Amino acid sequence: MRSSKPMPGNPWPHDMSITIDDRPNSLLELLWIREAYELHPAGEDLPPLLIDTPPVVGEVSLNAGARDEWEHAWADVWSAAAAHAGRDIEPRLFEAISGTANGSAERMDILRQIVGPNWRDDVGDEVFADGSYSEWSQRGMAAHLAEMPTALEDSPERRELDALIAAWRAGLTKIVTIPCSGVFTRKVAQNALLTTNAIRSNSNDYRRALSTFT
Repeated sequence: MRSSKPMPGNPWPHDMSITIDDRPNSLLELLWIREAYELHPAGEDLPPLLIDTPPVVGEVSLNAGARDEWEHAWADVWSAAAAHAGRDIEPRLFEAISGTANGSAERMDILRQIVGPNWRDDVGDEVFADGSYSEWSQRGMAAHLAEMPTALEDSPERRELDALIAAWRAGLTKIVTIPCSGVFTRKVAQNALLTTNAIRSNSNDYRRALSTFT
C-alpha cells in the first residue's frame, strides 16, 4: 500500500511500501526436499522443520556419497535463495523480458535474475517427478488461503502498524514467511525479514520479529 500524498485519517504512512511474500516458491521447494528426502544439512542459520511434514519419497534411494553431496548443496542453495527472496525485484527486468524471444539465452538470463538461485537450476528437477511435491504444495496453498484475513484491518501489518513503521524507518521493505515450526527470524539482504507464518500471525511474536530490524 502506498500513496503519492498523505491521506487524512489513514495511519499508514503514505510513502511506506511493504512487500509480503508468504509463498516463496524456491524456499518452499527446498523445505520440501529437505524433509521428503530426509536430508540433514548442517548450518547455523537453517530454518526449523515444516509444520506440515511431507511423506518421505520412497522410490528414490540416495547412496552415502549422493546424500552428502545433496546436503552440502541444500545448505548452499538455501543461503543463496533466502538472500534473493529478500530482494525487491527490479521492475525493469519484467519490462526487459517482454522484449526477448522465447527460448533465447537472453530471456533465460533475465528469468534467472527474477527467480534467483533454486534447486532445479543448481542440482536438477528430477526430485519433483514424484507427485508428492504437488500434493503437498496444493495442501499448503489451501491452508494458506483459508487462514487469510477477510478484512484489511485484520492483516498482521495493520494490526502491528506501529512496530512495522519503526522497522520500515530502519530500512525494512519486504517480509518473507515460511510454513515452519518454532522460533525463526532472520534478516535477509539489507531490507528484508525472513520469519515463519506462525510468528507473523501472533501479535507478540510478530512485534518481536519486527523489532529485530530497529
